[in-house]
Amino acid sequence: MNKRTIEVFQILSISLIWMLFAGIAVWIVNLIKVSLELHDAPDASVAISLVAIPIFLLLASVLTYVFIGLRRGRK
Repeated sequence: MNKRTIEVFQILSISLIWMLFAGIAVWIVNLIKVSLELHDAPDASVAISLVAIPIFLLLASVLTYVFIGLRRGRK
């Protein structure tokens, strides 16, 4: 594979992981809003969000750092 194809795949994977993170964050916030509207206990949604959102944020940040941050010093 040539260098340009690899760069396209890297940018595509970075975009997809950030879209996945945004989708999960929006979904969990929506779960919390719905549970409050239905006068239900939002405990499960809050517990899931306390675990899932930081994990996916960390994964997206690490992937971005690996693909972009480490390439900065190269010519």
